[in-house]
Amino acid sequence: MDLKPHVIIIPFPDQSHIKAMLKLAELLHHKGLQITFVNTDFVHERFLESSGPHPLDGSPGFRFETISDGVPRSSEASIDTTRDLLMHSLETIFLGRSVDLVTKLPDPPTCIISDGFLSVFTIDAAQKLGIPVMMCWTLSASGFMGFYQIKSLIDKGFAPLKDESYLTNGYLDTVIDWVPGIESIRLKDFPMVWHTDLNDKLMMFCKEAPQMSNRVSHHIFHTFDELEASIIKALSSMYAHVYTIGPLQLLLDQIPNEKRQTGVGYSLVKEEPECFQWLESKEPGSVIYVNFGSSTIMSLEDLVELGWGLANSNHYFLWIVRSDLLIGESAVLPSELEELIKKRGFIARWCSQEKVLNHPSVRGFLTHCGWGSTIEGLSAGVPMICWPYFWDQLTNRKFICEEWEVGLGMGNKVKRDEVTRLVQLLMGERGEKMRNKAIEWKEKARSATSPNGSSYLNIENLVKEITMMSRD
Repeated sequence: MDLKPHVIIIPFPDQSHIKAMLKLAELLHHKGLQITFVNTDFVHERFLESSGPHPLDGSPGFRFETISDGVPRSSEASIDTTRDLLMHSLETIFLGRSVDLVTKLPDPPTCIISDGFLSVFTIDAAQKLGIPVMMCWTLSASGFMGFYQIKSLIDKGFAPLKDESYLTNGYLDTVIDWVPGIESIRLKDFPMVWHTDLNDKLMMFCKEAPQMSNRVSHHIFHTFDELEASIIKALSSMYAHVYTIGPLQLLLDQIPNEKRQTGVGYSLVKEEPECFQWLESKEPGSVIYVNFGSSTIMSLEDLVELGWGLANSNHYFLWIVRSDLLIGESAVLPSELEELIKKRGFIARWCSQEKVLNHPSVRGFLTHCGWGSTIEGLSAGVPMICWPYFWDQLTNRKFICEEWEVGLGMGNKVKRDEVTRLVQLLMGERGEKMRNKAIEWKEKARSATSPNGSSYLNIENLVKEITMMSRD
């Protein structure tokens, strides 16, 4: 009997990347492929702590494996320090450890599906092992194209900044018109942290990873054709095989419950179900949901301003405040504000976001514009207020507000009056146009993932391609 094609899936060790690639793994497993999903030890421990053993673990043809990332964690280490150590680890020790892992697997691998941001070692690993490799980008096509252009921005002299004054003198409003598939984009909309230092480790990492992708012919994007048509066309001229496969959750939703082997989320943080009892008590379309994702950090001052802005809007709000959201401070709010929040708001540490966004009581979403949150918001037909933190979130804001017309931008510095104004606008009659547009995108997303839709067919084609590789 022929062995099933065996795919090794290696996500970047971060919440949003793991969530998307685990959904892809589940889809491919459902289509009959054998899957080995590779986490770092640290991430997998968090995964087990938050959700317990994953139902797919140990099911026929699906296994989790782990490798050490070599990064010591401590409560004293800053997010930036840990991130720098992880970047160094990815570039130095991951190659050897991933090769060792693959050679010890009992079943021969057909191919590797690597997170695109791990191309710095997975392409070399695949070459050493003699295994085909595909890149999976868990971000939008526009976000990827923005990262890909970092090299051009440096080569053309736009980056690094000449001095710090360029951050405030209007320079970042300069419009660029030479990016394939994007008619025009301002410098500040690129996925960049604008520095005067060309040797910033994270910027160099984000520059190199997309450039490495030129060595690979198969690229997977978590988007759908109609959402980013011109950019997908440009990418298809760059790479031999481009697969748009989003939104992944809508594809998973088509699998009958009795055939799905997972009943839990994909979170590295324990979800709090109590917020749904609160949502159930609210009228349809009466709540704005506020969540800045798994990596955003903010100051206590910004948190307090945001709280006052939400409370003063006179709308109900579900507000996710992670335990590590603040920079070196605890989230202690003024007592007067806490009293107001008790009347109109509900604060939770974490939640099942897709379930919240699809709840009838939720009418709007105040978001950091991470791609996972963005595509989940579009899939649910919920308009957004955008407060991006960094990288491709900046690019997503541009497209949410200007191209897809489903959002409002918020200033970098949180001001309570602006928060109040934007919430009232989004939730009121003036937000109706954005709401209608969001519902249009929701329907287009469902069309893309329905039988004969572009994303549905791309998953089928991806499975066929992997199956053919197993026969070579």
